[in-house]
Amino acid sequence: MTALLKNKQTTHEIELSGQLALLDLTGAMALPAHDALLVADLHFEKGSSFARRGMMLPPYDTRETLAALSDAVFRFDPKTVIALGDSFHDIGGPDRLGEEERSALAEAQKGREWIWVTGNHDRILPDSIGGQVVEEMALGSLTLRHEPAAGEQAEIAGHLHPVGKVVMRGRATRRRCFLTDGQRCVMPALGAYAGGLNACDAAFKPLFPKGFTAHLIGTERIFAIARAMLCRD
Repeated sequence: MTALLKNKQTTHEIELSGQLALLDLTGAMALPAHDALLVADLHFEKGSSFARRGMMLPPYDTRETLAALSDAVFRFDPKTVIALGDSFHDIGGPDRLGEEERSALAEAQKGREWIWVTGNHDRILPDSIGGQVVEEMALGSLTLRHEPAAGEQAEIAGHLHPVGKVVMRGRATRRRCFLTDGQRCVMPALGAYAGGLNACDAAFKPLFPKGFTAHLIGTERIFAIARAMLCRD
């Protein structure tokens, strides 16, 4: 990946299943050995989905999410982009994309392979969004899927939207984070309205029985914090 050095200031290096992974401030992950960029839980059109149910939110979430996605795509310029499920908040999301957003997505896809892994929110995806649709896939020693599978090894998944809560100088701060034990990684949600689940929640215990490191996304760098520093159980 020729853009590796250019992205040094926004990335944090880890080893995942024996290979280099670059964690980016946007919440994306680059795998240089495969010239691939991974993102999770974009939840495009969540705002419009809520509006249809009478819950009015500012309708700019897809635009904001696409801006972050495009930033990572154009900086890393990968051969392949893989979106790990829940890319759209519901099955009707692709049809609600505005022309500007549809054009921005097409521009990001241009000249590269684009793979959509289906999630629980978007089990069916139309041809109109471009790219290839799969349920899960292998990338070297890694399995890529939406929902992490307890007991499995060497996987990258999304679905749980991990966030870490830290207290500094009497003030609590919640940050999106990557959770990993060196074999499995649960990625943060990239979607602007995606929300998050505390990394100390019981849902993560079967996935990381021996603990994890949380890589919290700050404003200018990524901070590695052991589970014992986050969770008091």
